[in-house]
Amino acid sequence: MTKSHSSASPITRRELLATTAGLASSCFLGGCQRASRSLATKVIIIGIDGMDPRLCRSMIKAGQLPNLAKMAASGGFSDLGTSCPPQSPVAWANFINGSGPGSHGIFDFIHRHPHTQCKPFYSGAETIPGEGGWEIGDYNLQLDFWPINHKPPDTELKRKGVPFWDYLDARKIDSTFYDLPSNYPPSPSEYGYHRCISGMGTPDMLGGYGTYQYFSEDTRAGGIEEGGGKRSQLKFDNGSAKAVLVGPENSMLKSPKPVQIEFEVHRDVESNAALLEFQGRKIMLKPGQWSRWTQVDFGLSTPELLPTQYVSGICRFYLQEIAPNFRLYVTPINIDPSAPAVQLSEPPDFIEDVSEQLGLFYTTGFQEDHKARTNGVFGDDEFLRQANIVLEERLALFEYAVNNYEDGLLFFYFSSSDLQSHMFWWNEEENAKHPSRSAPEARKHHEYVKKLYRRLDKIIGDINDRYGGNATIFVMSDHGFANFGRQFNLNSWLRDFGFLNTRECRSILVDCDWSRTQAYGLGINGLYLNLKGRERDGIVEPGEEQEQLTRKLIARLKAVRDFNGEKVIRNVYRADEIYSGNATQLAPDLIIGYARGYRASWETVLGELTPDVVTDNTAAWSADHCADALEVPGVLFCNKPYKLESPSLIDVAPSVLSEFGLDTPSTMNGSSIFRS
Repeated sequence: MTKSHSSASPITRRELLATTAGLASSCFLGGCQRASRSLATKVIIIGIDGMDPRLCRSMIKAGQLPNLAKMAASGGFSDLGTSCPPQSPVAWANFINGSGPGSHGIFDFIHRHPHTQCKPFYSGAETIPGEGGWEIGDYNLQLDFWPINHKPPDTELKRKGVPFWDYLDARKIDSTFYDLPSNYPPSPSEYGYHRCISGMGTPDMLGGYGTYQYFSEDTRAGGIEEGGGKRSQLKFDNGSAKAVLVGPENSMLKSPKPVQIEFEVHRDVESNAALLEFQGRKIMLKPGQWSRWTQVDFGLSTPELLPTQYVSGICRFYLQEIAPNFRLYVTPINIDPSAPAVQLSEPPDFIEDVSEQLGLFYTTGFQEDHKARTNGVFGDDEFLRQANIVLEERLALFEYAVNNYEDGLLFFYFSSSDLQSHMFWWNEEENAKHPSRSAPEARKHHEYVKKLYRRLDKIIGDINDRYGGNATIFVMSDHGFANFGRQFNLNSWLRDFGFLNTRECRSILVDCDWSRTQAYGLGINGLYLNLKGRERDGIVEPGEEQEQLTRKLIARLKAVRDFNGEKVIRNVYRADEIYSGNATQLAPDLIIGYARGYRASWETVLGELTPDVVTDNTAAWSADHCADALEVPGVLFCNKPYKLESPSLIDVAPSVLSEFGLDTPSTMNGSSIFRS
């Protein structure tokens, strides 16, 4: 097991390089020019989440992205059609299957089972409850061996269809994917030629997608549970305070409870420092300092006849302030890559091998803590600092990936361009007032995004220098970006037009009268008919009534205007017209394609209603891509000329297969970009 990192210091490039023990000096962080000598076919895909074609063109024209400009000139550059809707889990699944949502069954971040009448779950994966158990006192032990054969809880990958690497695997062609979205738990490799570390969709130890813990003196007694985090109050006595770190639930209990670990905080106001005593370790911090990764052992109690079970997580501590209000942030408890409690990679020991070389690193799917910024735990500068820590860590992983690459397919994913754009994007050319910043402030923060693009451009230049003559290189994104200044509450609109029960309804999850509800919204872009025979409490008759209601909803939604006459919804798509395949069972009936500058309101996503239908977006999350697919295409750069006009995400997989001499399989709707 990798040793814990318990000392603390400001994060520097030197320290990051020191964590890559056993590796050569990084060409991306300043150093070597190692390249594979293998003569076999090489294809490299750099996936840059949210990279926007408009901004790329603007910066290329200004001479700020010379390496991408070089790729565009020698090979090609175009918009890359995204998914409908243009949400990351949907888009990356399109990329994986070489086909649309009808093949993979992911239609939004949020899905529902019709028989539960809109109870939401994350679309990419779902935890299935266990069955059976051996009851001993307070415990219910599920024993999955013969002859008892209880069924423990299991997390199921919801993505359907055939991932394109399976075709490479069957031909004994190596493929390695780092931080791949829409692939948790990782799909298996039948022949052993595929390796992958899961990305977006991977949970933290608490089972969520990033739950920070925040300790301060000014938090109210009893603490606060908020979306994405937990706040706890600290009370100091003679400079010391006790705190509790909340860990995973002990699922062996009949009534599962989270494991809690006590730690102590000692502050010295005069020396402006704090000492954390945590599981026998001491961590010294000054304001503004981050600790290194710290391993946390969670003991899961068992009946007396069995030994205590332990699972390992990792976290980092960030001391924000000593006085007058002590403030301490703790990252979400990540699954320990050196000893993962659940499978994070294929094969399972792949991530352990990587951790043995790199040390500890983020494993949650969402690594930049946007919730801490949205909830005011972080300021802009603190969010940027944490996001840059993620980027530096990702670059160390990228170095590892390249240094261990010989041939076959290499895919590497960067998240920074997406999460930083959500917070700092502003396209002033659209003449839109920023929802939460003055124009000078918006320009200043948008420079962070441009700086990131310039840095990624240098990385791409290094890859082209090392492999450009011997590899086909793709740089791609799943979607672009747009301002997000106004938000639309779909359920409130349905209420106002009589499609959703007219009594006082705060949330369709809590107090909806389904006997008077014809349609409802759930997720970011989805609208569902309350269809009889499909939904648990359905009232809309299939057939003619269903068709008339569908047409009426489309016409009225496309006619929605804001107070200034601006069109709110660019288009409304029928699932039965745009999706085909064997995995359409959970699809919404209609997909709302918002006009640029608009998106579903925050309340809409989980079914809440608001008095007004269209309101200002005042959140720190001030830009988005969950609009109409035509508003936010991604990018495609390639160092090899291609012929296909208007390529789309579903065309990348067939293009990769064609580079290895494989025909486009019947499971794919896309085409190779290299063939006209």
